[in-house]
Amino acid sequence: MDALRATIERLFELPKAELLEQAEARETFARFLEHVEAGQMRAASRAEDGQWVVDPVVKKGILIGFRLGSNRLYSTSPLPFADKDTFPPQVPPLLERNVRIVPGGSSVRAGAYLGQNVTCMPPMYINVGAYVDDNTMVDSHALVGSCAQIGKRVHLSAAVQIGGVLEPIGMAPVVIEDDVMVGGNCGIYEGTVVRRRAVIGTGVILNASTPVYDLVNERVLRASADGPLEIPEGAVVVPGSRPARGDFAKANGLQIATALIVKYRDESTGARTALEDALR
Repeated sequence: MDALRATIERLFELPKAELLEQAEARETFARFLEHVEAGQMRAASRAEDGQWVVDPVVKKGILIGFRLGSNRLYSTSPLPFADKDTFPPQVPPLLERNVRIVPGGSSVRAGAYLGQNVTCMPPMYINVGAYVDDNTMVDSHALVGSCAQIGKRVHLSAAVQIGGVLEPIGMAPVVIEDDVMVGGNCGIYEGTVVRRRAVIGTGVILNASTPVYDLVNERVLRASADGPLEIPEGAVVVPGSRPARGDFAKANGLQIATALIVKYRDESTGARTALEDALR
């Protein structure tokens, strides 16, 4: 593994013309993909202190693949598609990991990891570098963006959009920790971290510029220059609004969408029950 990582670092620094001349480049990239798809290398990992640490080598490996690849036509059907030949659609080890990808237009790109007992409902898409851990559900019309980190027993409901990131190299991806429920039509972007057992209600949008108003603890959570927006463990988040600033906004009663933490789950409260109680 150390030798592979060192080779990726060296190849990444080469101009494209020189990279294409390296006889080992394609073989190195193929070995890199094998490690990522096996879950042995991932774009970010949780440290002992709970902070998520980016592994720049994974992003560099992915970017090497884009530079090495040439566009290839993968289908001549009435709905053709083409992509870099270094990133074909992946055929995950479905039976070995008991993964279900239900027929109907779903796709998992090369360089993504699916854990044991993952279920994917059609159509959905999992992009390169993403990590989807055991017993997670990716529902219809959901996107798991490049390098996004999804924990165990997560439910990504229909039309959820989990943003991806490849560059800048050091930018952290979106992280959804274990046992999180994300309601339909949510969007979670720009390195937001959703801590374990949180519930994100239908239609909530979270990104680096979203203030989240914690009504329980009477505080406002925001991203900063030192860290991403973090949704605390067990928080139940629902859509809300706040007054827009300025005389014109006040005169017209205008509001800006925001997110509200209305309660926290306890150990005896299921995700759906917590959300239903909060909405009532």
